Amino acid sequence: MPDDHRYTIRVEPKGLVSKKGQLFLTPSSDPIECLVVDLSAGGACLEMSTQLQLPGRFEFRHGGLRRYCRLTWRRGFRFGIKFDGSRHMSTGPLSRPSAFRPSRFR
Repeated sequence: MPDDHRYTIRVEPKGLVSKKGQLFLTPSSDPIECLVVDLSAGGACLEMSTQLQLPGRFEFRHGGLRRYCRLTWRRGFRFGIKFDGSRHMSTGPLSRPSAFRPSRFR
């Protein structure tokens, strides 16, 4: 087995998986469209049509889910991200899940 630092295998999105994603750089920013080049459980390789200065942390949306992520590398228009934490359903840009959990017993 080659000495590779990648812990998960990345695959090119196929079938009904959208190749488009959105980045939200701040809570009040408009979405920035990006192309999903490859995707894994731990991160993704993305491509944008313009070179923008990206912060170290931002929100990535893809397929109705949102993930908080970190910028790990950049080469020209392509860049890699690593996912932080778990997946959340899309509700609003950078809206963190509420600490309130409704009780099962009413």
